[in-house]
Amino acid sequence: MLESDFGQIAAILIIAAAAGALAQMLRQPLVVAYIAVGILVGPAALGLITATEQVALLAKVGIAVLLFLVGLKLDLHLIRTTGPVALVTGLGQVVFTSVIGFGITWALGYDVVTAVYVAVALTFSSTIIIVKLLSDKRELDELHGRIAVGFLIVQDVVVVLAMIVITAIGVGTDQDVGTEVAWTALRGAAFLVGIALLARYVLPRLLDRLASSGELIVLFGLVWAVAVAAASDAIGLSMEVGAFLAGVSLASTSYREALGARLVSLRDVLILFFFIDLGSTMEFAEARAQVVPALLLSAFVLIGNPVIVMVIMGVMGYRKRVSFLAGLAVAQISEFSLILAALAMSVGHIGSEALSLVTMVGVITIGLSTYLILYSKEIYARIAPALSVFERASPHRGVEDDGEGEPYDAVVIGGGRFGGAVVDGLRTAGGRVLVVDLDPHVLAGLREAGVETLYGDITEPELTLALPLHETHAVVCTVPELSVNLTLLDSLRRLEFRGVVALTALGSHESMVLEAEPGVTVLRPFAEAADQVLPRLSRERGRGSGGDGGLD
Repeated sequence: MLESDFGQIAAILIIAAAAGALAQMLRQPLVVAYIAVGILVGPAALGLITATEQVALLAKVGIAVLLFLVGLKLDLHLIRTTGPVALVTGLGQVVFTSVIGFGITWALGYDVVTAVYVAVALTFSSTIIIVKLLSDKRELDELHGRIAVGFLIVQDVVVVLAMIVITAIGVGTDQDVGTEVAWTALRGAAFLVGIALLARYVLPRLLDRLASSGELIVLFGLVWAVAVAAASDAIGLSMEVGAFLAGVSLASTSYREALGARLVSLRDVLILFFFIDLGSTMEFAEARAQVVPALLLSAFVLIGNPVIVMVIMGVMGYRKRVSFLAGLAVAQISEFSLILAALAMSVGHIGSEALSLVTMVGVITIGLSTYLILYSKEIYARIAPALSVFERASPHRGVEDDGEGEPYDAVVIGGGRFGGAVVDGLRTAGGRVLVVDLDPHVLAGLREAGVETLYGDITEPELTLALPLHETHAVVCTVPELSVNLTLLDSLRRLEFRGVVALTALGSHESMVLEAEPGVTVLRPFAEAADQVLPRLSRERGRGSGGDGGLD
């Protein structure tokens, strides 16, 4: 056993990295690997870790960052553009899964309170895992991908509301639960109003001042997430709710993508401690007793949840292909299911055996659903005839090439002097342009001119993922740094971008490197300017020799 806390944390990170590499080779989500690491290093197995308080603290910070990013990326516009299907499917699946899940859990012999919590935990699916898998498959912009993300956002909102209720009930006694819920609701409303006022009048101006420093704006985002989470916990709401609201308060700013891109790596590192902490608390004796219930509930999640979604979407007139592919997004439970169960145990509503049950269901469903999503179209091709029962006789929705808004003619990276000239030329020709830049003053000037803008560093892979490249005709980088251009080019190739790619070079060496890349148009503003200047000088020289030139 390692003596120092630092040594134990280092050991956890080393083992987690090795387990993560193995999981990636096996095409399994890292969540499964991290929970397995927690079981391995915990008292039930090797007993390597005694720094449980430190791990739990890092886990709390990880949860705060995770929920902050969920709130930050809360895209209500996406829910509106996917129509009522996101709201109806999201809420409908939560209701039906809860009712059926409660019946199964209660029939397995669990008490009513435990059955309620387990049933609710079964309703939530992992937005992070689904978005990652759909992004890897280039399906986020397809109709089923947009619908899936839409109803997953609805689920995220529901789980936060559930956390508020659990926290309110948890601090009250049997006699004053109603009173405590009412007081918590009042405190929550006041807290929400305060956050809304700050988001409306203070935060945008503060972010504008901090945006000149990329490091400072990221630090502010982290401080804001933790501070609001702590304030929420202090007034009787949960830390999780505060972190979520902190993200929502910044979701409408132009800095959301930049903050998300910078903090996602920190989230990935810190959240592993939550799953490790979760795995380390599992007891083998309890786990063995939960095997049969876990398998039955996992079967319900893997099969029943997609069926519920397909039924709802079928009634709404969607074709069976779209319904099936979207339905697979709910074939697993979420990291929020585990957080919800852990919160319920912390307030004394359920025991450790219920938390172990939910954790086992999470490991099973997250692992198996990965394969279902990775091979979703192949599975659909085999079982399509049997899915006709989920489709109306005359389905009127579900054409996969449904567009979402007008496409951009060009995404321009860099809005400075040269970039501004490029933007002016494109707009004069009638093009719709989006400009990405790190300078808030440049972006402010462009916005005043009516140009759509996005704040962020294009070398951040997460920011490139956030670009609306679907149906965008061209990407033009006016930043002359070779490393920036090569990083952008690599990201575009990973995303399989098929449009025009134009990159900027100042010197001959940079130009040669970029010209060697297939499918790249190289812009050389100085050389092209010189090509225009020389003929003009020749004309002026001719005029001067005729006596009309020269300085007086």
